[in-house]
Amino acid sequence: MPREWNTPKRECWNAPIHQILKAIDNHTRIGMETGDPWHEEQAQILRKYVKDLKVWIHKQEGCWDE
Repeated sequence: MPREWNTPKRECWNAPIHQILKAIDNHTRIGMETGDPWHEEQAQILRKYVKDLKVWIHKQEGCWDE
């Protein structure tokens, strides 16, 4: 079944977002295993990037009210 939330404006961002979410998971896991705060900091940076990217995509689609 196709993903109904996909749009032409989102298409080129699906794979990069997927990879970034995997990187967030890796940083979170390693941070929990090692206690190294650097990994949580990197995960937070990536979370903000994905959030900002999704806002930008919504704006490109005309779906964002400020």
